[in-house]
Amino acid sequence: MCRNIKTLHNFEPPASAEEIHGAALQYVRKVSGSAKPSQANAEAFDRAVEEIAHSTARLLGALVTSAPPHSREVEAARRRERAVKRFGPVAAA
Repeated sequence: MCRNIKTLHNFEPPASAEEIHGAALQYVRKVSGSAKPSQANAEAFDRAVEEIAHSTARLLGALVTSAPPHSREVEAARRRERAVKRFGPVAAA
């Protein structure tokens, strides 16, 4: 799984259109093996991003859970802690 794609389900506030589009873009980049498609492939690339974003929004709207919503700040802090454990502290620039 691409590490840049974050979980979008069960957050308060819900995932924004920009977050959903960003996840779709990362997915298409990973699957296609291209961060920026050639002109010949740009239309197919952009169409795939939009279709996946639309499907993701539908999925997120249909999912149900009894778990309390996650906090974005708490989850970001957890990701930072994991990064420090994995890569060590980052020196300030």
